[in-house]
Amino acid sequence: MEQVDTILLGEWLLTMDEGDTRYRNGGLAIRGDRIVAAGAREDIVRQYSGKETVDMPQGLIMPGLVNSHTHAAMTCFRGIADDLPLMDWLNSYIFPAEAKNVNPELAYWGSLLACAEMILSGTTTFCDMYIFEEETARAAREAGMRCLLGEVLFDFPSPCVKTPKEGLEYTERLIRNWAGDPLVNIVVEPHALYTCSPSLLRDAGKLAEKHQVPIATHLLETDGERTMLEEKLGRKPVHFLRDLGYLHERFFAFHGVAMDEEDIGLFARHGCGVVHNPESNMKLASGVAPVSAMIKAGVTVGLGTDGCASNNNLDMLQEMDTAAKLEKSARLDPTILSAGTVLRMATIQGAKVLGMDHLIGSIEAGKKADILLIDMRKPHLTPLYNPASHLVYAVSGADVDSVWIAGRRVLENRKLMTVDGEAVMDRVRHISNRISRSLAP
Repeated sequence: MEQVDTILLGEWLLTMDEGDTRYRNGGLAIRGDRIVAAGAREDIVRQYSGKETVDMPQGLIMPGLVNSHTHAAMTCFRGIADDLPLMDWLNSYIFPAEAKNVNPELAYWGSLLACAEMILSGTTTFCDMYIFEEETARAAREAGMRCLLGEVLFDFPSPCVKTPKEGLEYTERLIRNWAGDPLVNIVVEPHALYTCSPSLLRDAGKLAEKHQVPIATHLLETDGERTMLEEKLGRKPVHFLRDLGYLHERFFAFHGVAMDEEDIGLFARHGCGVVHNPESNMKLASGVAPVSAMIKAGVTVGLGTDGCASNNNLDMLQEMDTAAKLEKSARLDPTILSAGTVLRMATIQGAKVLGMDHLIGSIEAGKKADILLIDMRKPHLTPLYNPASHLVYAVSGADVDSVWIAGRRVLENRKLMTVDGEAVMDRVRHISNRISRSLAP
């Protein structure tokens, strides 16, 4: 019998592998930070002996969720400017609040709060764009979370850097400082085509090419943005990106609400990804992204919550429910985006968008042991006929019992193991008092 560190056993095991293999009464074996084997319960217990065995007879085992777009430290701005359109929200409230308040302290503690919230609701990997991202990287590392993150790049000064050149230099330091880290990975992130000059976008592309790292940006979040950019650029925004050399397999865009059929075709042809953010898009009344058309065309689509100032939470299980129902409602077709498809968007497809599907997103031998154990022994989850359907339409973040990231248990029986939640909340409340004073008339 082969010795491993941990054996997990449950009523259901959803692998999210290429064949969508699932096991009724399944299990897996973990050694170090990797999955050794996954399969039927009887095969796992016959072949492996664990230093620790976790057996939940009515539990569901699945890959950790991938939040493919957020702004972690914006937990500190949760609820400060609700019920506003995108450009008013950004220019009149968010950018001024950030200019007055964002510093390394806010970035660190806000990100640590985000990590606690994400772990508690089953997210094991997140893609982040914000300010002082060295602090977010430090917070994620301490929480034991996997991440892909980058410093936001603007034409104008941010609280962290004063010029585009300084922003690019900061990003390059992130790439060098975190090279080879087992959890923290870096992406080059110009904010958007309307906040970045062609020269900054060109230099950001060169930096990503130099280090062979991903590059990502907000793109076509509203029809108004599309009109504004076409007037500014004198061509379609996706054509502009193509001409800059952005359309390749390491590029992905956030939102894509106003992408048309030609845009989608170009993304599919060049292997670019899109991150769908349904709740943020709904709250800001940005529109409904053509997600089903993207998937049909062959575009890899992940799922993200966006930041807490425009969502206002980081619960990916809730985001799946919204994604499925919004697309059905918008297209007047209950079959157009199935629970199984949305579940893949939140796991293996999200990992693929981030360029990490060789490591995470599915339960397969050799992959990193980023795993959820969900307690299905609940009134609102009884009876259980289709586990994928329950995960999308019935399960909530509060049903996540335990989480492993890289083989390390970071949540056990709903208790955070790597973050002092009470201390973090107290610190963020203190920061919020300062923010409130700065916003007073």
